[in-house]
Amino acid sequence: MVVQSELSEAEIDRVFHALATATRRDILRRTIEREQSVSDLARDYEMSFAAVQKHVAVLEEARLIVKRAEGRERLVRANPEMIARARALLARYEELWRARIARLDDLLAGPPPSEAVPPVSDPTDKNHDTDKNQGA
Repeated sequence: MVVQSELSEAEIDRVFHALATATRRDILRRTIEREQSVSDLARDYEMSFAAVQKHVAVLEEARLIVKRAEGRERLVRANPEMIARARALLARYEELWRARIARLDDLLAGPPPSEAVPPVSDPTDKNHDTDKNQGA
């Protein structure tokens, strides 16, 4: 089985949209711990069963969870493959930003002492000794 590691732009949008709501993040957390029915999930939220079903549908569309039928119940569990792919995406973003911050730190620190440029003398400075003034 070949596992695709790169997420398409549409998949990235769906994942971030799905994770943008605290209720959906909580549903995902709970389904990582164990498979649960949608009814069990709905009991813990102060919203209608239909509203919880909609949250589950958004997570399912993003492929962060998998839903299966068992009799009359719909059981939901987290999809570890998609969670791993989303985690890899976030790790790449982290790596990108850490590299940018390191470059910024280097710029702010200035050049290393071996590359320091000697100060340029100001020719308009009257206290500056030049070859002309030394011979006078």
